[in-house]
Amino acid sequence: MKLVFLFGNAAVGKMTVGQELMKLTGLRLFHNHMTIEPVLEVFGQFNSKAIARCREVIFEEFAKTDNYGMIFTYMWAFDQQSDWDYVEHIREIFAPYGTEFYYVELIASQEVRLKRNVSPNRLQNKNSKRDIESSNQRLLTDDARYRLESYEGELKFLNYLRLDNTELPPQEAAAKIKEVFSL
Repeated sequence: MKLVFLFGNAAVGKMTVGQELMKLTGLRLFHNHMTIEPVLEVFGQFNSKAIARCREVIFEEFAKTDNYGMIFTYMWAFDQQSDWDYVEHIREIFAPYGTEFYYVELIASQEVRLKRNVSPNRLQNKNSKRDIESSNQRLLTDDARYRLESYEGELKFLNYLRLDNTELPPQEAAAKIKEVFSL
């Protein structure tokens, strides 16, 4: 099995590139809002504990299958040890099953991400982003509060790709990921 961690800042294109990568490879896409949105709907607010427990069940059950693999999108705050620990925890769930791990970091400017923040695909799949003013403000606040882009050379994973997709259409980004890792 293969597990592709597809991470980057808000509205960088994780879900959209993941959708295209799924089409090209047969990997299943588990984008982070697949657990965020239902929890927001039920609780009326962000509940990180409920989101984490939902994800945990999906990871544990998926790891046991004979599926080709999964793409998991994540907004990784590199200045938060808890995020490093979380990525390692996910690895630990999959490792006993002989999983191969791949890490893809998408990078784009804030200006581009603010434009992408209102794309029809994003708004269709993420109800919480439909309040554009609040969504834009969260993006700007997260940019100011966290370091959501790795330093050059910081990530030393064997299968790691840092991909600037500022000018790269999602289909081309996905094709590049597939090619680099022979997925």
